[in-house]
Amino acid sequence: SAQTAVGKGGDSQPQPLCPPVLPPSALQNKWVFLATFAAVLGNFSFGYALVYTSPVIPALERSLDPNLSLTKTQASWFGSVFTLGAAAGGLSAMVLNDLLGRKLSIMFSAVPSVAGYALMAGARAFWMLLLGRTLTGFAGGLTAACIPVYLSEIAPPGVRGTLGATPQLMAVFGSLSLYALGLLLPWRWLAVAGEGPVVLMILLLSFMPNSPRFLLSRGRDAEALQALAWLRGGQADIRWEFQQIQDNVQRQSSRMSWAEARDPHMYRPITIAVLMRFLQQLTGITPVLVYLQPIFTRTAVLLPPQDDAAIVGAVRLFAVMIAALTMDRAGRKVLLFVSASIMFAANVTLGLYIHFGPKPVAPNNTVGLESVPLGGTEQPLATPTSFLTLVPLLATMLFITGYAMGWGPITWLLMSEILPLRARGVASGLCVLVSWLTAFALTKSFLLVVNAFGLQVPFFFFAAICLLNLVFTGCCVPETKGRSLEQIESFFRTGRRSFLQ
Repeated sequence: SAQTAVGKGGDSQPQPLCPPVLPPSALQNKWVFLATFAAVLGNFSFGYALVYTSPVIPALERSLDPNLSLTKTQASWFGSVFTLGAAAGGLSAMVLNDLLGRKLSIMFSAVPSVAGYALMAGARAFWMLLLGRTLTGFAGGLTAACIPVYLSEIAPPGVRGTLGATPQLMAVFGSLSLYALGLLLPWRWLAVAGEGPVVLMILLLSFMPNSPRFLLSRGRDAEALQALAWLRGGQADIRWEFQQIQDNVQRQSSRMSWAEARDPHMYRPITIAVLMRFLQQLTGITPVLVYLQPIFTRTAVLLPPQDDAAIVGAVRLFAVMIAALTMDRAGRKVLLFVSASIMFAANVTLGLYIHFGPKPVAPNNTVGLESVPLGGTEQPLATPTSFLTLVPLLATMLFITGYAMGWGPITWLLMSEILPLRARGVASGLCVLVSWLTAFALTKSFLLVVNAFGLQVPFFFFAAICLLNLVFTGCCVPETKGRSLEQIESFFRTGRRSFLQ
């Protein structure tokens, strides 16, 4: 059927399956890209803060200051408490996203971020480091929930996939910047450097418009029309798009009730989004990134571990760029299938190498992995000239590439695309909360499992999760390429697959 009935109130009116093609200026207007850049600076800070401990923990373990010299337990908490802060940030986003709006919520994240970096830069005791790390995690969790929603609501459908990949791209770029600066700056100055992107984000966002959908939901119609016109460019005909947004907002003018939460068109997309965030973390990305240098040290990689970490960061950046360029061409589901398959192969390779391959000549003194059993004494010792020891580096690069091509950026994008408007603020916060609680549980239990059963066991578990992700993608994930947010919502409301084919 070429038409579908989308009701406004109790009436129904014909609506074309696909929106009319917007004039080129609507897709090429530079202002929507500027607004995107301003917002995703928050993701740059998130990526920077996430891996801040990578060069800092070794430096603090060697510190001559007794108040800052970390024990193994303290270092473990310093590394993982970020995820608890991020979970709290996701929880707060469930309220702030709809209370302040998407843009103001992103701007608000600068407060805990600046305070956290200041605490770590001037730390005189361990509690200051922990609190600073928690506050930067809180800011990261808040931006992780708000930025994808803001981008999905300001982007034209034709470039929403590309713009939706930019948060992950900027987070990777932030991590890579931290690795690079870590070779040049002392740990306190690394925290000072983290303030820069936050200040720039505040300055730029103060000139950007709010989401037209949020403005309409608050009855600020004239301001919403003005914002949409600014985002699409002066020459674009925005009447059709504005009417579609207005109809959808009016149909969902009140907040979602608990009774409505049991309606399939509400709980289905929310469940899919939450499960995607849960499964994304179960692939093992957070513990792999947090313990990247120790893992490389324990697997006796040919190159220095800090160089390996920088190489993996560069590969991750390249892979996310590939995803950003192909997402609106290949589609979301194809990239999710490819991503899970690559991660499965990489995890199996790592697990088999660790189980059967060489072990390091001397135990590692890096946080948490110093007692990792890698097998019996019959394993050959690795030597610095053995090219076999490049296998963990290549497998990790493959794992990061697979993640960054699909399950990294697309889970964030789909979260912002499929969530119903009335539940978008609360549900996106719920997704981030689930994601970071899972990340914390994995990061803390990773060391326990490794020390009890061996480093190969987590990688075999992650491989099994990747197989589950393939099944989940095939059975549950809709293709949203090229569809407006209103069409996607209609798909879940009516259950007619023709909306998304």
